[in-house]
This record gives sequence, structure tokens and C-alpha cells, in this order.
Amino acid sequence: MTEREKAILELVQASKELDEFNQTSQAEADKSQEDNKVFKKYSIKDIVFLAIITCCTLVTGAIMPLLVNIPLFGIIQLGLGIQFSLFPVIGMMKVKKPFALLLQSVFISIFLVFMFPPMVFLILCAFVAEVLTLILFHGYKSNWACVFAGTLYMPLTIPLLYMYYNVFYSVSGEEKAAVSMFIGSGNVGVIIGMTIAVLAVCFFGSFIGMLIAKELKKAGKLK
Repeated sequence: MTEREKAILELVQASKELDEFNQTSQAEADKSQEDNKVFKKYSIKDIVFLAIITCCTLVTGAIMPLLVNIPLFGIIQLGLGIQFSLFPVIGMMKVKKPFALLLQSVFISIFLVFMFPPMVFLILCAFVAEVLTLILFHGYKSNWACVFAGTLYMPLTIPLLYMYYNVFYSVSGEEKAAVSMFIGSGNVGVIIGMTIAVLAVCFFGSFIGMLIAKELKKAGKLK
């Protein structure tokens, strides 16, 4: 092989390597640009995972039929606080995309609305929690963004539940006294105390959910 032919082969080889490098760089740039986007497309895999994690939330929240008959303001949120923060946070840690919490709320509400109609407010609460998270954290890159959304999720139902019983729920006679006792309208201390308790429980559940998700990622179970 002549020197000229060797030079031509080396030039062709260098050209191929340059093309491969450019393609790799472009792919990495596209991936980086996609990762930096706040709003990302959902895949079927994402939706299926959120549906599965919703089932976990519902199964562990099976104590709700017992809670609805206890005449204490905020008892439902207090009893379901850990389940309804822990599992949603795991879902958001896996699917770090806006409205992952909202999708979970839609799935949950489909089942719970027939058991306790006010639970449909979960959808509105999830929307508010996600909007506040996007404003403060600009997405879900930070794990604490998931914790923040999970902590606010359930407590946001408290003022809506109060409004439901005072505005939309009409009763009379002795029943009205029972409902008044349930919502604690005559005791501000009960309302504030239960709200703080629910926030604390939900923060604990969200924090544990973040730790579990981290461990699952390290083990390669939550890719």
C-alpha cells in the first residue's frame, strides 16, 4: 500500500470518527435539553407505574370506611396522611414530571368518590400542590420538590372539607348538631391542632417515601 493510499484511509477513518463523535454529542445535547424541560411527555410506562402506586395507596387506605364515622374534625386526613403522602411521593420520585400527583389523584378519586364524595376534592388539592411546587422548585429535579408536594397534598383537603360541610351540606334538627360537632366549627383550637397534626404526619410520610424511593433507585428497582 502506497503512502497516498494510507493517507486516504486515515482520512476516511478520521472522518468516520468525527461523524460518530458529532452524533454522540448531538444525542447527549438532545437528552440534556429534554432533561431540562419542565413539562415532559408521559409514556405508557409512566402511567402504568402511577396506576400501580395508586393501588398501593388505596389498599393501605382501606381504614377509611371506619374513619368517616368518627365525629372528629380532620380525623380522615390524620388517619390517611401517611399513606396518601408516602406512596404519591414514591410515584413522583419515579415519574419526575409535572401532574404526576394530579394523575394519581384522578385514579384515587374514581374509587373514593363513591365511598365519600368530598374526596373528589383531592384532584383540586393535587393541582394546587403541583402549581405551588412548580412555582417554588421549577419542576421535580429536586427530591424535596416531591416531599413538598406530598406534604401539602392531604392537608389542602381540610379547608375544602370545612367548606363542604358548611356550604354544600344541608342538615336540620339534631343532625345539624352532629355535623357541627364533626367539623369542630365551635372550637378553633381543634381545627388548628388537627391541621398541624396532619401536616406533621404528611411530612413524615413524604420524607419516608423519599428515602424508600432513593433506596429502590440504588437497588435498581426504580429506574
